Amino acid sequence: MIIAHDLGTTGDKASLHHDDGRLVASVTVPYPAHFAAGGIAEQNPADWWDAVVSATRTLLDRTATDAAAVAGLVVSGQMMGAVLLDADGEPARPAIIWADTRSGAQQRELEAVLGAEHAYEVLGHRLNPTYSLEKIMWVRDNEPDTWARVRRVCVAKDFIVLRLTGRLATDRSDASGTNAYDQRTGTWSEEVLAAARLDPALFPEILDSTAIAGSLTDAAAQALGLHTGVRVVMGGGDGPLAAVGSGIVAPEDGAYVCLGTSSWISFAADAPLLDPAMRTMTFDNVVPGSFVPTATMQAGGASVQWIAEALSPDPARPETSRLTAEAAGDLDTEDLYFLPYLLGERSPLWDPHARGAFVGIGRHHTRAHLVRAVLEGVAFNLLTCIEAFRESGAVIDRIDAVGGGAQSDAWLGILADVWGVPVRRRTIVEEANSLGAAVTAAVGLGLADFSAARALSEVTAEFTPDPARRAVYAARHARFSAAYSALAPWFADGGR
Repeated sequence: MIIAHDLGTTGDKASLHHDDGRLVASVTVPYPAHFAAGGIAEQNPADWWDAVVSATRTLLDRTATDAAAVAGLVVSGQMMGAVLLDADGEPARPAIIWADTRSGAQQRELEAVLGAEHAYEVLGHRLNPTYSLEKIMWVRDNEPDTWARVRRVCVAKDFIVLRLTGRLATDRSDASGTNAYDQRTGTWSEEVLAAARLDPALFPEILDSTAIAGSLTDAAAQALGLHTGVRVVMGGGDGPLAAVGSGIVAPEDGAYVCLGTSSWISFAADAPLLDPAMRTMTFDNVVPGSFVPTATMQAGGASVQWIAEALSPDPARPETSRLTAEAAGDLDTEDLYFLPYLLGERSPLWDPHARGAFVGIGRHHTRAHLVRAVLEGVAFNLLTCIEAFRESGAVIDRIDAVGGGAQSDAWLGILADVWGVPVRRRTIVEEANSLGAAVTAAVGLGLADFSAARALSEVTAEFTPDPARRAVYAARHARFSAAYSALAPWFADGGR
């Protein structure tokens, strides 16, 4: 058996798999995140570890699995954050997660030295406050007492692997999401780290995602209820692993969308895809030697979660399914638009000052209109990303959907109409990341190859675009884009 953990923004989605990757059971253990004005987004790494321990024991108990049957453990994790460790390997402060946008000054410092276009060519990503490097620089520049205790840095998944094995390492997919990794050479970039004025020794060794990082320490085995013979496979970032969990391991497998807290569109490729306008990015894949061009927005599912919490009697128990059902069908928002920039924006705008906004709201609009506008707003933003890929030569003629939002027929229907391509739901949606991690572990343990992923998640529903609605949405997409363009200077004024 293999246990996979997916450290998301809202909790750890853990799953138990047969040694060929087939899903047996899953459980989610939630943990909090701290969001505050000024672009603050943080979590306590101890909460991640506590969730891993609780989820592991729950999986074993619920399935009556003998701990001796577990051969491997693997971790998928939220990307682009910063965990700063002291000399004992303990966090020197709360983790700064991907959604944090405080480090605009550090981005500008890097751009002044490197040049935005040159950095994009080296990194496969724009310089931006959402990345690990800028966050690390921010701590150095703003928290000198904390910085004096920092000896190493890593991301979420790496911290858990350290707790499991005692070894600090990362993999290529997560390294490629730090803004510190030279995608051309597969190493930490000496040029970029010199521009950042950071010692390369801060950063962990880089392994393949399929590498065995080590076996469980005595302390970790005791905490998890497992044995020390369990081998820990390095794993990877949640984006590339979601691709594998969607059955997308090679270019011919097409594209997928993950409708999680952040949302993204991605596909497998044999080489990085560099957009002349730098709207999209490319991660190293967990499949060795390949890449995953990606367009990631900050608040996809998070926008839907926010409106559901705001409109539900009890925000702690948002009535998401009922609200989206009310917004389904042929409901017309009657020129109401929502800009889904609650956490600033990465693709396609790369604007940390952008904020959410309802535009065109009238007295006649109901809560169903509000929810529909949010669903459409995320779809419009992702359409801009799809168009960027196409302008760079990518062929996207269907998109498979995973993530929590993929359970909504209403939303998938809207996405198909807005994008003008079939959108398909797969068998595994919420566990796609951990499924990808389990397959990666099976490969690392010599039990399978990546092609096995194609058979582990099947298409269960297909939503085809309606030509008439597609035409209407094309015009609305233009107005959606114009709304952001009109408000962008106002957002920027507020961000200074």
